[in-house]
Amino acid sequence: MSADEQRKLAAIMFTDMVGYSTLSQRDDKLAQELLEEHRRLLREIFPQFNGIEIKTIGDAFLVEFQSALEAAQCAMAIQRALAKRNADAPTDRQIQVRIGVHIGDVVHRGGDVYGDGVNIASRIESLAAAGGICVSMDVERQIRNALEARFEKLAPTELKNISVPMDLFRIVMPWEQQISESRGQRSEVRRTGVSSARPTWVWPVVVAVALAIAGLLTFELIRLRSQVEGGAPAAPPAQGLAGARPSMSEKSIAVLPFENLSRDPDNQFFTDGVQDEILSDLSKVADLRVISRTSVMQYKAGAQRNLREIAQQLGVAHVVEGSVQRAANKVRVIAQLIDARNDAHLWAQTYDRDLADVFAIQSEIAKSIADQLQAKLSPAEKSAIEQRPTTDVAAFELYSRAKNLILNIGFSAIFAQNLRTGIDLLNQALARDPSFFAAQCQLANAHDQLYSLGVDHTPERLVLAEAAVEAAFRLRPDAGEAHLARAVHLYRGYRDYDGALAELEIARRTLPNDPRIFEFTGYIARRRGQHEEGLRNLQRSVELDPRNLFTLQQLALSYRALHRSADEIATDDHALSIKPDDPQTKANRALALLDWKADTRPLHQTIDEIRSKNPKAIQSVADVWFICALAERDAVAAELALTALGDATFSEGASVQFSAAFGRGLLARMMKDESKSRSAFAALRADQEKIVQAQPDYGPAVCILALIDAGLGRKEEALRESRRAVELVPVEKDSITGAFMIQYSAIAAAWVGEKDIALQNLAKAAQLPGFVTYGRLKLLPWWDPLRGDPRFEKIVASLAPTQNGR
Repeated sequence: MSADEQRKLAAIMFTDMVGYSTLSQRDDKLAQELLEEHRRLLREIFPQFNGIEIKTIGDAFLVEFQSALEAAQCAMAIQRALAKRNADAPTDRQIQVRIGVHIGDVVHRGGDVYGDGVNIASRIESLAAAGGICVSMDVERQIRNALEARFEKLAPTELKNISVPMDLFRIVMPWEQQISESRGQRSEVRRTGVSSARPTWVWPVVVAVALAIAGLLTFELIRLRSQVEGGAPAAPPAQGLAGARPSMSEKSIAVLPFENLSRDPDNQFFTDGVQDEILSDLSKVADLRVISRTSVMQYKAGAQRNLREIAQQLGVAHVVEGSVQRAANKVRVIAQLIDARNDAHLWAQTYDRDLADVFAIQSEIAKSIADQLQAKLSPAEKSAIEQRPTTDVAAFELYSRAKNLILNIGFSAIFAQNLRTGIDLLNQALARDPSFFAAQCQLANAHDQLYSLGVDHTPERLVLAEAAVEAAFRLRPDAGEAHLARAVHLYRGYRDYDGALAELEIARRTLPNDPRIFEFTGYIARRRGQHEEGLRNLQRSVELDPRNLFTLQQLALSYRALHRSADEIATDDHALSIKPDDPQTKANRALALLDWKADTRPLHQTIDEIRSKNPKAIQSVADVWFICALAERDAVAAELALTALGDATFSEGASVQFSAAFGRGLLARMMKDESKSRSAFAALRADQEKIVQAQPDYGPAVCILALIDAGLGRKEEALRESRRAVELVPVEKDSITGAFMIQYSAIAAAWVGEKDIALQNLAKAAQLPGFVTYGRLKLLPWWDPLRGDPRFEKIVASLAPTQNGR
């Protein structure tokens, strides 16, 4: 332990203001007012119980106490004070907090506090109800006979990075006890000396709480109705799932991941493939509402699942569960249909067949489920369900592995590696079965992604994508999946928006439940500068795929481009409520605060957490780590980030991908090491020039060459190439990449000393949807040559945070 560290046992209380993020996006002024009142009230109570405020994190407090009893007494005093306060407050001015308390080992270092006591308290807090208190078993043991309260034991709970489930308790507040007793209800709680005294303010509080709940429910109904009638919501809710749930249809269904009962764990890919094909077959039935693959794959089999809760999260009435057992050339598939609203088993069947019959089993299951739900099947739908994906089991398994990689790339620095691995697997599958239609469609998708994201924007890659699309049409010319593949190809490969929309309309007729129809319609609208239309279509995609992190990340990206930072953060919060440990979403949420307020601390803390607790994931966020290090002018951290990046790329947006070698040139510029910077850029130039020669009409490649030449002091070449990049991608054709071209042309001009050109282009870029943000202009070294110029500082100030979330 270092000299400035102090380790001790302490009670830690973590508090969080409920609904602050949602309120801030709706009424930032009111949110700030209530936040300040919340802080003032709690800070008056902490000292009464010897609580020491360690830190304030937005709307959350971290407080240390000498004993668990004082921490619990303080928590109850806070909830009592807020209940009194809320009794006289209008519904829209209620303040509620959640509180978690744990006692454990903590370490004081550098004015901050770390350790399990802190980590567990923060995780326990999230399990408390609004206005409630959740405590660990260690706390409950110490205070059970000293606190005038009752405790209700919760189910054993798994907490992040805790190896075994923890026993947790909630403190039953006095007004909760009176409500329960007035209804004659008896709950299985542990009694520990309940006081017989009942405060005179309890019943007004009960009435106020009831009115508050009614008001919130009314607000939610009005908000949801406005969405149905075509109003675009400001953002998905940051807390809870109520606002994100689509309306539940009697013929709605989710096919959950099947359990792999085979001895070989590698058969999980085969098992996932079986489940996915059943889902795919059902999704072709227009009379059903079927939740997409990405959302259901999060509910892995093997652990006990709360089907009613899952169905509510997905907005469906029915779920399908099953298992697959494979041995030698035999397979057993068990499937069952359940009404999740009452846990009624509507249908179940066991299939024992030869392995080669597994594809027939998938079709039989899909038809049986459709029959049970009394779904109308057209002749075309029946034929589509009966169509087998392939006759080669090995090819099917290769395809399943590839699909898992390609459809889960997310916002990761290693997305290109996953795409290339997926392409290799698909080619192996097609070598075994050239007639494998779904594999051809997926192959086209992967090639198009590599091309459009700039990883391999070459004519050769586009030809490979085109060949896969054409092969798919030769196999099944009338299939909706073929038209969808062509739509994606026209959009990604040629920016042929009209052609892509026409193909999407054809695909929609036979793929009624495919969220990609709305997803790509949204992308096209966004590229055309129709950002609100893009948001609406992405929201419709989410209705069919409500737990798709990538689509939610794309929503957040749309808000970032519009400089709606509060909405972006709320969307990231919603994504993290689905997958709390997703490193890319956590990093991008923290990056949003850098963009919005030029605050690097949340991003720095997030990266440190990922490095210490999930080091395998660090490459996937190394690009964001590098941006953070640049913003903090930390050359050591920047070099570590570039090393972690390896062969992957970094960018400020997907349109322009920079190598780690380019990053080292930029880093040397930041450190004013001109010799090292020139050396780095000189080593890159020849290869980049070859890339441009191979793809002369690709704006991002020309843009990178312009920046390299600017770094080398090649003024005329840099300015000419910058102009060319802007000409190649006009904002009228592509509002996102076009804005990047203008932004980077400003940087190139600044680097070669043409301040007037740089500031003219920057002023234009700052007015466009894009990634010219307050935080990046204020902190990143790209813009160092312009610092101090009044015109530059005026642009920076124009992007400073405002009440509406910009």
